[in-house]
Amino acid sequence: MGYKIIEIKVPTGYSDTDLQQRIGKELRLTEFTWQIENKSLDARKKGNIHWLLRIAVHSKSLKDKDPEQAEPLNIPYKTRNKRIIITGSGPAGFFAALVLQKAGFDTVLLERGAEVEKRAQGIRLFEKTGKFSPVSNYAFGEGGAGTFSDGKLTSRSKHISAERNFFISSYIDAGAPAEIRYTAYPHVGSDNLRMVVKNLRETYRQLGGEIRFETTLTDLVNNQGTITEAMAGSESLSGDYFIVAPGHSAYETYRMMIARGVQFRTKNFAIGFRAEHRQEEINCSQWGIGNLAGVKAAEYRLTSEGDGKHSVYSFCMCPGGMVVPAATYSHLNIVNGMSNYRRNGKFANAGCVAGVHPDQLAGRQVTPLEALQWLEDLEHSFYDYSDGYSAPFCSISDFIHSTEPRAIPETSYPLGLKPAPLWNMLPPVVTGALRAGLIDFERRLNGYSKGILLGLESKTSSPIQVLREKNGLCTGFENLFLAGEGSGYAGGIVSSAADGIKIAMQIIGINA
Repeated sequence: MGYKIIEIKVPTGYSDTDLQQRIGKELRLTEFTWQIENKSLDARKKGNIHWLLRIAVHSKSLKDKDPEQAEPLNIPYKTRNKRIIITGSGPAGFFAALVLQKAGFDTVLLERGAEVEKRAQGIRLFEKTGKFSPVSNYAFGEGGAGTFSDGKLTSRSKHISAERNFFISSYIDAGAPAEIRYTAYPHVGSDNLRMVVKNLRETYRQLGGEIRFETTLTDLVNNQGTITEAMAGSESLSGDYFIVAPGHSAYETYRMMIARGVQFRTKNFAIGFRAEHRQEEINCSQWGIGNLAGVKAAEYRLTSEGDGKHSVYSFCMCPGGMVVPAATYSHLNIVNGMSNYRRNGKFANAGCVAGVHPDQLAGRQVTPLEALQWLEDLEHSFYDYSDGYSAPFCSISDFIHSTEPRAIPETSYPLGLKPAPLWNMLPPVVTGALRAGLIDFERRLNGYSKGILLGLESKTSSPIQVLREKNGLCTGFENLFLAGEGSGYAGGIVSSAADGIKIAMQIIGINA
């Protein structure tokens, strides 16, 4: 069977039949099979928006041979008398547990939140009544914070091709759309993610893995650099290795680990707001028209030098989505974004944040514990301002000109808006950078200043990072790993999963 790669441009509303005919005409073939290798939207010219496709074609009439395939992730199985305790069922923790279970280890996965079905019910109740549940919310529960997001699978991390391919294949096998393998900016959608994490859970259990929901890691027993037990309330779990993958929102887990001798340092992070616009306005700005056949909704990615010292950028854009109450604890008020696979909601939203360092905010060198406390206090101040979970807001124009908001606009946010002088609710250095960035964004995206800002967006990344060795071990420990976004070395679903997989492969290598 011969093989050839072709690159073609097609209209956005193309069908598979159209593509079949186009390939046949291009290569003068009648019998062939084809597979899309890459798909990206070229919207540089509003009058000529089209898909760019890279297609692998197979036919007896072609001469070239298939290229060598990338090496798959090799997970060697053998019976192993080792028990591993993993905390956190987000991408890092879950995929570490899955790989280790496949390799023959005895794994136990602890998750402080509920399984996805119960979690979804708790979130619906929260959005209807404002009653916060510590086990069923947007931050904690099966699949981590990413389960209720847009499910973006982009990553800038290098040297993770084998891990990424394993992750993508696992997602597709669990029900994710096959297009995530080849689209330039793949996304799963929150509706699909709920199904995917449930199916992955069943796969893990069928392999013999144990998962315990609503079970919070409360302590680690440290015996001179060797962890001997993980405490979950009054229960003690012994193990040979311990992987903690808590995400970057579990403040008490960070504090417990610091108290047990795990070393952290402060690092750059970002804070700001969620910007919300009507999706049709974003479509018109990006495409020149309100709707485009074959494309769900327009996206944007904006960056600015801000005030020249602090960069400002859009983050985690959710086309056709909604802004959600992402409180991690009952006394905090935080927002985030999500969208379903079809991205067919009335609104678009994205984080609008400025990069800063904890030392800059404090005007002195701060400890990791101080950085955590500063951020928690900020999140608490937004709760106090609203006396609950309504979102402090102002228009982007209001923020730029420091004018008090008047009318409350329509929004996707389910718990209501409260007019607020957002420019006074963040440190002046952040406000100044954001104001300059927003002015720049308006120049880059026509009509951007018509949107609103909702606060607070504080979960782009953690302000602290664990000290760990090249093999992933926490510095000073023989059997403790901190993985994923909570480690400070990953950001997003793919890089977090890859970090967990790499740590699992390190453990497999140690026990080869």
